[in-house]
Amino acid sequence: MSNNSNEYEFSKIEPKWQKYWEDNNTYKATDFAKEPPFYVLDMFPYPSGAGLHIGHPEGYTASDALKRYKKALGYNVLHPMGWDAFGLPTEQYAIKTGKHPKVTTEVNVARFTEQLKQLGFAYDWERSINTTNPGYYKWTQWIFVQLFKKGLAYVDEKPVWFCPDLGTVLANEEVLNTPEGPRSERGNFPVERRPIRQWVLRITQYAERLIAGLKELDWPESTKRLQENWIGRSEGAEISFSIEGHTTKLDVYTTRPDTLHGATYMVIAPEHPLVSSITSSQQREEVQAYADKAKRKSDLERAELSKEKSGVWTGAMAINPINRKLIPIWVADYVLITYGTGAIMAVPAHDTRDFEFARTFDLEVMQVIDDSGSAKKDKDGALLEAYTGPGKLIHCDKLSGLESNEAVQAVIDKLSKEGRGKRSVNYKLRDWLFSRQRYWGEPFPILWVSQSDYARVDTALKPAGQAVSCKIDGLTRFALALDVDQLPLQLPVVESYTPSPDGQSPLSKAHDWLKVYIDPRTGGLSKCAKEGFIEGLRETNTMPQWAGSCWYYLRYIDPQNTSALIDPEKEKYWGTPDLYIGGAEHAVLHLLYARFWHHVLFDLGVVSHPEPFKRLFHQGI
Repeated sequence: MSNNSNEYEFSKIEPKWQKYWEDNNTYKATDFAKEPPFYVLDMFPYPSGAGLHIGHPEGYTASDALKRYKKALGYNVLHPMGWDAFGLPTEQYAIKTGKHPKVTTEVNVARFTEQLKQLGFAYDWERSINTTNPGYYKWTQWIFVQLFKKGLAYVDEKPVWFCPDLGTVLANEEVLNTPEGPRSERGNFPVERRPIRQWVLRITQYAERLIAGLKELDWPESTKRLQENWIGRSEGAEISFSIEGHTTKLDVYTTRPDTLHGATYMVIAPEHPLVSSITSSQQREEVQAYADKAKRKSDLERAELSKEKSGVWTGAMAINPINRKLIPIWVADYVLITYGTGAIMAVPAHDTRDFEFARTFDLEVMQVIDDSGSAKKDKDGALLEAYTGPGKLIHCDKLSGLESNEAVQAVIDKLSKEGRGKRSVNYKLRDWLFSRQRYWGEPFPILWVSQSDYARVDTALKPAGQAVSCKIDGLTRFALALDVDQLPLQLPVVESYTPSPDGQSPLSKAHDWLKVYIDPRTGGLSKCAKEGFIEGLRETNTMPQWAGSCWYYLRYIDPQNTSALIDPEKEKYWGTPDLYIGGAEHAVLHLLYARFWHHVLFDLGVVSHPEPFKRLFHQGI
């Protein structure tokens, strides 16, 4: 560089002022200062080995400018930075190299910190947090305990990707969609779906509040619409179909009960629990082969509207509850077990997918809504496509002549009176699958005990309402939450970070860590057997990366607190972020999950407002 005094000498000037800012805590936010508080927050990054990319400073520059502007106006500005550091890439690197993820994370965090300081951003580094720090995830675990005790956490068998050749469970990010079907990213091996015990959170219990809360938020309208559509509230009917020759019934949810007369067949997902019991002996082999093939497809592939429809008849017949007609029950992969009841009543005359399926397999198409001449038909008057609009009912016995909206209520009233259906509200939103068969995540603060021992346990350690139980090694065990005094439950040292061949987490191989003894009255723990204590097994799944990012904005307010998640007075002073900046790609995952957890914390009295982010801004075009 020349000695021209008009030129800016970065290598001299930038380090000088960066050192000054750090030495003098220039950007330190002071609790309870007399100046009005203002809290501006960036979505914190995952500290990858690659370091910062151009997308990071794109958003950080905007928040930095606002922080400096507000400070110049006399505000006490909180502008922190931290690390969303649990995650799959670090674990994959650990599997490949054998290096502990903690070591890799520390190196990556140091590099990110150095780069951000070199950029000169005005962060209060004394408030920095790291989701992998036991002092931090103690409170992530504490929140899970509260969810458990409120009855918002349960265990269920859920399908995950499994690679027989690798002998391991795979995350969605490790599965490639190829012309040959889903394959493993590592080795390009075939993968399939297998049911594995998972923790699930009842986010659906908060669906109505999550929709209502959007109205008060200063967010982009497009993001609010995305969340509302993702939750997907709809009103309709739950209808129960009897199955000929069986005592069990098949329940479906539909938004169009007015079309029930036109239901000419039913479809159940290949994973539906009734598949094996209702399939006839003649159809069993074909149905089983079809179900096995469906396991190797992703939900996205199965739900693709343009794909060729496939399916197999089970050999069973259902009874249409409105007209008592026998209709066949098919298995088809376009019906997903994760939506609704995992079964549908198919009305091909008035649903596009049902119409295509019926045409493929030559099933009856019965029009029951008059299209007033607007639908495409052949010369004989048969539909060439589904008519999905409203109209007057036809071919519906006493209900013929009613308008669609009138018929909805009439059908529900008739079914309710006969005990075959009822009005229902449904959501596209599913309960949140909240566990991973991985090492590098927060351990669950849960112990599993035998049924007889569970009866001896104090109610304070149990969930509200229904007990949480599952089969472990062939025995029924019941879940207990650890007391806050036992937190944080830290990750054990393991020899291998690879999930086991039976799909279990690497933690399942930490035998010295797995077994503990618990006092059923107080929740106290012991590594050795004691009189009056009962034996417990630790949970071996770990939490997903979303866990630590659901509440991190609160911890910046009180990062060193060892006795509480957050001091109530500090929470009232700073509140929630006045401006939150991050990508629109987080609209229906991080932003929805964080809102759910914040609503729960509000119900617990931990925070003073039900919504976490008053104002949201997305960087980029």
